[in-house]
Amino acid sequence: MADGIFGYPFRRFFFSPPIFRERSGSVALMDWLESPNAHIFKINVPGYSKDEIKVQVEDGNVLHIKGEGVKEESHAKDAVWHVAERGTGKGEFSREIELPENVKVDQIKAQVENGVLTIVVPKDTTPKPSKVRNVNITSKL
Repeated sequence: MADGIFGYPFRRFFFSPPIFRERSGSVALMDWLESPNAHIFKINVPGYSKDEIKVQVEDGNVLHIKGEGVKEESHAKDAVWHVAERGTGKGEFSREIELPENVKVDQIKAQVENGVLTIVVPKDTTPKPSKVRNVNITSKL
């Protein structure tokens, strides 16, 4: 979304963090809780096994959660459907969340239980060095 319009370097100026995007068919509802020590994401993934879900960190701080469900078997040609509200399978979902800068991406943990994917992203409490850097000005280059 923002990458296509303004380009990656300008994303934070026009879309203040946190950025999260959702793609594809099924809706994977999400809660994001921040505790003093971690960011905790809870995502509804009913019917998905841990092998059908991928959690990755891309571009340094973008958490990408993806689910790829297995399609159900098709029924006999002579079967008559009376109601088909569930669709023909779980389908897929994708969520992208731009993580804050104060997290430890190398210590992210995830687990799926009772149809809920829980992702814990620990915070980095060590103070960061200042990003301001003075540039010396001279009369000649």
